Amino acid sequence: MELKWFEDFVSLARCLNFSRAASERNITQPALSRRIKQLEDWLGASLISRKTYPVQLTPEGQEFFAKATEIMSTLSELRSSMQQRHFHNADTLTFATLNTLSLTFFPHWIKSAGFATRTRFSEPKSSFLGNISSLFNGESDFLLTYAHDSIPSMKQLEGYAFLPLGQEKVIPVCAPDITGKPLHPLTTGQRPIEYLSYGDCSFFAHMLNHVFSRRPLPLKTIYENGMAAGLKAMTLSGSGVAWIPESLIRTELATGTLVCAGDRSWELLVDIRVYRPLVFRSRHAEQFWRKIVTQEQAVAELAAE
Repeated sequence: MELKWFEDFVSLARCLNFSRAASERNITQPALSRRIKQLEDWLGASLISRKTYPVQLTPEGQEFFAKATEIMSTLSELRSSMQQRHFHNADTLTFATLNTLSLTFFPHWIKSAGFATRTRFSEPKSSFLGNISSLFNGESDFLLTYAHDSIPSMKQLEGYAFLPLGQEKVIPVCAPDITGKPLHPLTTGQRPIEYLSYGDCSFFAHMLNHVFSRRPLPLKTIYENGMAAGLKAMTLSGSGVAWIPESLIRTELATGTLVCAGDRSWELLVDIRVYRPLVFRSRHAEQFWRKIVTQEQAVAELAAE
């Protein structure tokens, strides 16, 4: 038996999708399937029903998931304890975060917190679930993220305390033509719209899938990039339309180098939140949490007056 089998199974049980779980675990889908089968052979029981889509846990799988989650939590707490005593620099706060927030929101927010400390970002993840797992697995002190109820992965954070920090608009934009009108307008006709996609695993990929299931568009995906900054570069080249957080394109909208590709009904509104772990990795992290909670409460009270 190998510990990574447990981690693979817990990831698959949360995603109920081999492709997404493989992305979260940074392995290929065949490798994930092989390791899940090895775990089942070791246990002598079938954990996954592969005859349905999405896949489902068998009764034995549900029982094992509860135990595996408990085991992984215990190991995570043990690792955190060891890190605090031997390896972890208690004066450094580690954040798991989305790329756009690290560029546009984090620098001003952490400065306004007025908490004298060293900060760093955890190792980049290839999926939104990967960022969530950084909090679960004790790899980070906090998770700074966008949030929206339409994202199925948000359910994984139920039970974790969070602090609301604001909201952000996400706008469909493209380059303008010579008259200033959008090169790639959002229309529901037969003409394919050249679309710049987030792929399958990022936060905005999940959100836009929900949007398009309700409001279909004749999209033709010509480029994929999990990072909004990469999609922004492609929109500036005139390649297509992409949904980009407003904080990343304020200058371009003001100067007209990017324009809205549709009316305001196509704009999305997401929350910005910071999540804390169930157990703090250090006293320093606990002090930081108390400080920002107090600050946000004070801001809310002023706004209510």
